Amino acid sequence: MNADIALWVLQVLTAFLFGGHGFLLVTGPERMAERVPWVRALPGAFVRLLGVLEILGAIGVVLPALTGVLPSLTVAAAGGIVAMMLLAILFHVTRREWRNIGLNIVLGALAFGVAYGRLVIEPF
Repeated sequence: MNADIALWVLQVLTAFLFGGHGFLLVTGPERMAERVPWVRALPGAFVRLLGVLEILGAIGVVLPALTGVLPSLTVAAAGGIVAMMLLAILFHVTRREWRNIGLNIVLGALAFGVAYGRLVIEPF
C-alpha cells in the first residue's frame, strides 16, 4: 500500500476517534460521569474544554491536508494530540487508572504516526 494512502487512513481514523470522543465530552459530561470515573474528578467546564480541543485536533489532522491550505497544520494538530495524550497519561497515573493509560498510549501512538508520517515519511 502506498504510504500516502496509509497515512490518510491513519489521519481519518485519528480524526474519527478524537472527534467522536470530543463530541461526547462537549455535549454530555454529566452523562459521561456516570460511566467514566475520571470525568467526575474534573469540573464540567474543563471536561468540555478537553472535548473542544479533541474536536479541533480531529479537524486539524484532516482539513488542512485535505484542502491544501497550510497542510503543515496537520502535523501541528497531531503533535497537539500527542501532547494531550501524554498529559492524560500523567493524570491517569496519579489516579491509578491503568486501563485508561493503555488507551491513551494507543491513541497517542496513532497521532504520533500521523505527525511522523506527514513530517518525515510522506510530507505535503
